[in-house]
Amino acid sequence: MNLHSFAFLISAAVLSARALADPSTDFLPSPPAGQEWKLVWHDEFEGAQLDESKWNRLGDWKRRDGFWLKDDAFLNGQGQLILRTRKDGERFTCGAVNTQGKFEHAFGYYVARCKLPTQPGHWPAFWLMSKGVNQVGDDGRDGTEIDIVEIPWRDGRLTSNLHWDGYGKAHKSAGAKFTVPAVTHGFHTFSLLWRPAEYVFYVDGQEVWRSAAGGVSQAPEFIKLTEEIGKWGGDISAAQLPDTFEVDYVRVYDLIEQPRATR
Repeated sequence: MNLHSFAFLISAAVLSARALADPSTDFLPSPPAGQEWKLVWHDEFEGAQLDESKWNRLGDWKRRDGFWLKDDAFLNGQGQLILRTRKDGERFTCGAVNTQGKFEHAFGYYVARCKLPTQPGHWPAFWLMSKGVNQVGDDGRDGTEIDIVEIPWRDGRLTSNLHWDGYGKAHKSAGAKFTVPAVTHGFHTFSLLWRPAEYVFYVDGQEVWRSAAGGVSQAPEFIKLTEEIGKWGGDISAAQLPDTFEVDYVRVYDLIEQPRATR
């Protein structure tokens, strides 16, 4: 075997090991007796191109005070999805992706490992969405916008939020703000345990909010990873751009019955 072939095999083994990463790094909550967690969907963002069998790149269109552009969502070739915020002429642009029509799921444990941007005027988010959010009359059971985490600030403050019954006069919401100073540096995990009767939100495995507001969505929802440009995040004209939101992986786990031991 020549040196090139050996290096290729080693590289392939590393990528395979990463794709089958130890789930203990995802801070999985203890399952109920007789059940265990099973990885049912994931993307490790390996390779050179975004897997468009899993993701839709959003754009090109206006979004809040900027524009979503497909070119601002890409892989860096080092195992991360990059959502870039930049100035393009007189306009500001950013990236966003979702799994609508490709992966939609109800309940389970959702986790993303991310590195946050540093500049003001925009904010990253990891969230779930369903078309049923726009329906009114069944509280959030027919679909809730579940904001696992939004980060409009750059000082360790974070927020998780729920929205249901549309975005008009009937709109309802609930949310929490909390501070985790460590998130301003390096990669961190943001996760949601979604049970039929409750949501539990975590940062690096530490619970930060628990809620059953809106009656809890019973509908399959798709994943969104987005950047937004707007005043909630500060003054974009003061930002040194480009700036990036880096996502190392996204994983979804379901509870399954443990196999019975055979004698």
